[in-house]
Amino acid sequence: MPLRDHFRSPLDDVHSWDELHGMWPAMIVRALAEILPEPYFAAPGVHLGVYEVRVYDSRRKRRLVAAIEIVSPSNKDRPENRGTFQSKIAALLEHGICVSIVDVVSTSDFNLYAELLNFVESGDPALGEHPTPIYAATARMRQEGHRRLMDNWYHPLAIGQALPTLPVWLTPTVAI
Repeated sequence: MPLRDHFRSPLDDVHSWDELHGMWPAMIVRALAEILPEPYFAAPGVHLGVYEVRVYDSRRKRRLVAAIEIVSPSNKDRPENRGTFQSKIAALLEHGICVSIVDVVSTSDFNLYAELLNFVESGDPALGEHPTPIYAATARMRQEGHRRLMDNWYHPLAIGQALPTLPVWLTPTVAI
């Protein structure tokens, strides 16, 4: 299915972004239920303008292993909100949690993934000089000897094109 711009006419004339994207977490959970191996499970979260899916390991007392963050306009509208988003994602990564970010907010020129990489002092050559404001990305931190490395998968998005498939790492060696 092609990506549509839910922030402009004609789509926003009929439905708000919240009405359409509020179902994304549930639909992602439904799709993950078919591919997640035991003992992993996914749960949706929609609260205070934050749309997310969290993936847990039930063997380890519901240990969080991955998060899929769906960016909302309020995540990008003010510097303090962008900073809060960056801090949240950086904290997840620091705890070894794989994070995917899906940003289809076409009404703001900020690329939160690029800002996140600056915040954690990392880089991704796929960004280029002028990162697009809509994109999908996955990042994870891993240890290699005494070095801490960040693995990144970045995909710029375009209206009319299909959303990419991103890896979601459950362990250092297992991804779906």
